[in-house]
Amino acid sequence: MSKRAPRKSSDHRLDRTDKRILRELQSNGRISNVELARRVNLSATPCLERVRRLEQAGFIRDYVAILDPQRIEASLLLYVEVTLDRTTPEVFDRFKEAIINRPEVQECHMVAGGFDYLVKVRVPDMQAYRHFLGEGLTAAPGVRETHTYVVMEEIKETTEIEIRD
Repeated sequence: MSKRAPRKSSDHRLDRTDKRILRELQSNGRISNVELARRVNLSATPCLERVRRLEQAGFIRDYVAILDPQRIEASLLLYVEVTLDRTTPEVFDRFKEAIINRPEVQECHMVAGGFDYLVKVRVPDMQAYRHFLGEGLTAAPGVRETHTYVVMEEIKETTEIEIRD
């Protein structure tokens, strides 16, 4: 995803039409402006202006294609709990630097609770995961222990965020 410097959301209030536009774009980012305008009951030009304003305000961060992991040899999905040996800003920074550019890592979240990070990993198979675990994750600075959870079945996966009226 591109990293634009979004303005604070308080700079722009969402009205009902903005929310409808965001819902439609989450559902289909490739929708034409003409079709989007029709669905939200606007003409094309005001609709496009609203979309651009939502992009500039940081409500829309990017547009992406969502790929089928089975078709691109990334079918093994795992979640890994990571516990660090110390919880200091320096250790957090070193871990972040080590993990941020790993292509196997789809998401990494610092969490509160019994461990420090929850990491979402996609790889072709268990051999690739063992390599990532040994050469990447556990070799990262400050890692004390990990616990891996292999996903057996994906029940629900979405990128859409609920937008309340």
